[in-house]
Amino acid sequence: MEKLGVAVLGATGAVGQRFIQLLDNHPWFYVAEVIGSSRSAGQPYGEITNWVLDGSVPDSVANLTVKPLDGEFESQLLFSALPKEAAETREVELADKGHVVCTNAASNRMVEDVPLLLPEANADHIQLIDIQRENRGWKTGAVVANSNCTAMPVVMALAPLRKFGINKMLIVSAQAISGAGYPGVASLDILDNMIPYVSGDEQKLETETLRMLGDYADARVNWLKSTVSASCNRVPVVDGHLVNVSIELAAKPGLDEIIDTWKNFVAPDVVANLPSAPEHPLYYLPQVDRPQTRRDRNAGNGMSTSIGRLRECPILGYKFVALSHNTIRGAAGCSILNAELLAVKGYLEAFQPEVGMSSV
Repeated sequence: MEKLGVAVLGATGAVGQRFIQLLDNHPWFYVAEVIGSSRSAGQPYGEITNWVLDGSVPDSVANLTVKPLDGEFESQLLFSALPKEAAETREVELADKGHVVCTNAASNRMVEDVPLLLPEANADHIQLIDIQRENRGWKTGAVVANSNCTAMPVVMALAPLRKFGINKMLIVSAQAISGAGYPGVASLDILDNMIPYVSGDEQKLETETLRMLGDYADARVNWLKSTVSASCNRVPVVDGHLVNVSIELAAKPGLDEIIDTWKNFVAPDVVANLPSAPEHPLYYLPQVDRPQTRRDRNAGNGMSTSIGRLRECPILGYKFVALSHNTIRGAAGCSILNAELLAVKGYLEAFQPEVGMSSV
């Protein structure tokens, strides 16, 4: 099968680098274009990029010339790691020109006709693309978003529990410094410290979570009817967002029933066979002190969510801990998984991938 050439917007930044890393040797896609700021445009990617991930710049992209954001791009599929301000209008402009933009930026997540996709939890929300194209007069373009990185472990853990009726949730996060981008939080602020504020994330947790857990009906997403309260904290770990979650469930299941529900959770077939989909979306860890950020963030190549410490909560009924890798599952990895779903559902025009090929 001939691979599809794709472009990465914001390719020199930390999330852009994660896109580059995860797309290296991908069975369906290859990076054909890298887009950066006016400062980096016109220079070889490998020379201008301050590579902050493990290893080095992949040989396949090192010699690509960085293109300016206001330029023209050949690739239909674009992965966006743009900052919010740059993404807000540019992503829509590019979709209007026929590109499919899979974005990690926050700008368009809550727009009613933009799918906020987490494929294991809400693959059917992809149908919003049809509404989006009809509303905007787009034939081949689209904007598809993935969520805030802290909402990711919450939604992954709660998706199988929707059948019990989720009435209320209280969320307290411990978020890695890589969530702030690079160079991130100043060392004198985060070393030997915990910061009880992450700009904008509490509001995102209280809205994006309900939207992703909602059901698709009558050409729209009906948000989950639940009450959410979130508190977000920045902690001195490099990668991995850990959340403490307390929930009230209408059906009052036993603890063993909840654990069995997590253990038996599988993605829909159309998602489970995608190259970036983890074999096990969820892991329940029985140890009293797990999941731990350093030990468990890379589960499923960084695409799985680890859950532990389910116990009774005297206020809401149940409480537990969940953990996801914030720059893989919570950012670039989810955007790539979204794009794979778009491909098999026929939203990338003539590109027809072979489902079931070996995973990345």
